[in-house]
Amino acid sequence: MDWSLLMLVKLGAAVVLGVSLAAYLMQDKLIFLPRPLTAEQHRAIAARHPDVGDVFLQSADGARVHAWHVKVKSADNAPLALYFGGNAEEVSWMLDELPRRELVTEWLFIDYRGYGASGGAPSERALNDDALLWYDYAAKLGSKQIFAFGRSLGSGVAVHLAAERALAGVILVAPFDSLAAVGQRHYPFLPVRLLLKHRFDSAALAPQIRAPLLCIVATHDEVIPPAHAKRLYDAWAGPKRWIALAGAHNETTDQADYWPSVQAFLSAR
Repeated sequence: MDWSLLMLVKLGAAVVLGVSLAAYLMQDKLIFLPRPLTAEQHRAIAARHPDVGDVFLQSADGARVHAWHVKVKSADNAPLALYFGGNAEEVSWMLDELPRRELVTEWLFIDYRGYGASGGAPSERALNDDALLWYDYAAKLGSKQIFAFGRSLGSGVAVHLAAERALAGVILVAPFDSLAAVGQRHYPFLPVRLLLKHRFDSAALAPQIRAPLLCIVATHDEVIPPAHAKRLYDAWAGPKRWIALAGAHNETTDQADYWPSVQAFLSAR
């Protein structure tokens, strides 16, 4: 190998190592995009929705976490769904969306740490631990049927919860097999599987989960291509239904079959 070629190899290796190091150090900011609310914004949302509960819990490690509790007045023993949003989602938008839908369901719209009114910083472990905390809170409310609803990043949280607690059903929208697999797809030149701290390996948990699954994917999802959802779906041990809707990653809720499919699943248990 001549001197110039050797220098090029060394330069290439240095670039790869440098980019890999930067990706490792910056991965929290790449994965989690917190959307915190100011106290004034939070009060304004609560004032617009006086019938919605404003719930705060204390986590085992001292973080103060928040969720919006939407109750049902007209139905006894309505199911309760725990909603886990996407990595850039501030979930209070659902408080305005729900009245447009005929969903006879109670909801806990959960703010991840650093999102909405929740304190602390997000991580895979923190989100998963908080999901268990919110489930245990919901169980104390007397809800006989508790569902997990996870969208995009939230699908990883919902799957972990389903592996740890008994659920009446799981709704996953734009889910993935593992965050490592999705990351490797988008960054094929990086050793993503070695660098990633927050793995959200849902496909590894799926074979032990027997709760019914509704899996909704976007046919032209540019963020999480349907192939990743299909691997998770195929590994799922419980009864399952696959629904493919037209559109991109953030367009599923705009499709005509989206909310009717969700309602049918929640009411069929």
